[in-house]
Amino acid sequence: MEFKVGDTEYQKHAIDQTVDYCLDLKNFHEASHHEKLVPLVISTRAPNFTNIYEVNDKLFEPLKANQSNIGSIIAQTLLFSNSIEIDSFLWENSIYKPTPTIIEASQALYRGHSVSEISRHDAGAINLSITTECINSIIERSKSNGSKSICFLTGVPGAGKTLAGLNIANERRKAHEDENAVFLSGNGPLVYVLREALVRDEVQQAKEKGQKLTKKQSAIKANAFIQNIHHFRDDNIISNQAPNEKVVIFDEAQRAWTKKKASSFMKSKGKEFDMSEPEFLIDVMNRHTSHCTIICLIGGGQEINTGEAGLSEWVMALKNHYQNWDVYYSNLIVDDNDYLDDEELRDWLKAKGNSEEHLHLSVSVRSFRSERISSFVHELIKGNYSQAKSIVAEFNSVFPICITRDFSKAKQWLRRKAKGTERIGLVGSSGGRRLRAVGIDVKNEITAEDWFLNDASDVRSSHYLELVATEFDIQGLEIDYLCLAWDINFYFRDGKWNYQSFEGSKWKAVKNEVEKSYLRNAYRVLMTRARQGIIIYIPEGNSSDRTRPPGLYDSTFEFLLSCGVKEI
Repeated sequence: MEFKVGDTEYQKHAIDQTVDYCLDLKNFHEASHHEKLVPLVISTRAPNFTNIYEVNDKLFEPLKANQSNIGSIIAQTLLFSNSIEIDSFLWENSIYKPTPTIIEASQALYRGHSVSEISRHDAGAINLSITTECINSIIERSKSNGSKSICFLTGVPGAGKTLAGLNIANERRKAHEDENAVFLSGNGPLVYVLREALVRDEVQQAKEKGQKLTKKQSAIKANAFIQNIHHFRDDNIISNQAPNEKVVIFDEAQRAWTKKKASSFMKSKGKEFDMSEPEFLIDVMNRHTSHCTIICLIGGGQEINTGEAGLSEWVMALKNHYQNWDVYYSNLIVDDNDYLDDEELRDWLKAKGNSEEHLHLSVSVRSFRSERISSFVHELIKGNYSQAKSIVAEFNSVFPICITRDFSKAKQWLRRKAKGTERIGLVGSSGGRRLRAVGIDVKNEITAEDWFLNDASDVRSSHYLELVATEFDIQGLEIDYLCLAWDINFYFRDGKWNYQSFEGSKWKAVKNEVEKSYLRNAYRVLMTRARQGIIIYIPEGNSSDRTRPPGLYDSTFEFLLSCGVKEI
């Protein structure tokens, strides 16, 4: 029950707020999982409202009451009881395990909460806490020995690598101000969204306390806490001094640039540059005469753009130039080719580095409904339909993955699924250029802060389902329910995935293996961004348009059906 004393109408924000409370209980409070939940808004001076007593998945449609009829509405609601008494003691003391989005988590950490307070999943929370302890002990060891260290932290998609990095940066900034710990990311949208989220939240918190804080004042602090890796690089090209920061966390370190890409970009800026980005970033930190620590957050199989170096460039720089550094790595790096496929570098790591099992986050905390989604996506992208089908059967009742050929049905599905302020959105591959024929233009850039943070009343927000986010916009972030629009730049035919790019007015086959991996990874990223459910939209194609042959769309559709994805 949410009381709005003195209100003369039932305001949307009050209804959403009450529904959100119910969803929080439904999803995260163990004893509420299987009970009927009723959101009731009481606007004391509002007129009588004729309620519809409709229950969907044990959640009532929001009910509205005023000071005169609250009793009769509660009595009417109780008629829907199955008469089985709830043990109030057990209910009140049941486990509550919230799973915040990365935006909510960063705001909570910034306010001073700990990772254990904001992580809902038992295994996930334990995993994150142990990993944080492991990295903190490495930093302290470097400090006491006066040595330089680098950690490679890996994790399954959605396991909380970014959360772990933010947590470490936040903890070290508060407890060890002299270290000037910083969280760096080359993911522009992530940086902009998190900074803006922190600023909006801090300004709102100050307002609620009666304090005056401008967005500009708040932004100075947020911008020091979360920085763009390329700005950090450019600042340290100008200066030869050791940076202020002694603890640096590089998010999505596998996306740092190769020597060729970095040199080409810097040449266009009129500067000579003869190193890969990983080598330069280690070199910058190597300027310290005493201790320092680099923490690299590595996503396996998530390189999605030309010139992204992957993990190999980091290891090669250490092997060739910085053998005095202490290297700590997740055991998965030498066991899984998705992380490091160079045998010589793997052998060097085994010989010179320190393997740490706690530097791998093995449990997805993005999707609180199932930890098996990343495994399903892995098998689907490998073309293993039977394995994918057996995995999807385990979670489809709690995390729906559906497919349709009708875009309007996809949008209806999203709007029907989302309750309260749950976020919905449209995503697609940046190479899906012929989706434009069905009104989905992947070239139309979004403003990430508006798309991810603004509410359903804003046409720039994800809720409107008009602006499409690509893999570059959404990597590292997540929303509740998404529609993935699938084009034939990545299509299944003759028992395998096929790759093409749209150039000029026609499709051209992609033959380069690296380019193929970028395309696979783009779809891997897009399919692992949802917290609660996915609907895939595959257009019908058009036989009179040679750029949209129906057969290629159909064969992909049939393959996804064979993977256990249900048609609506």
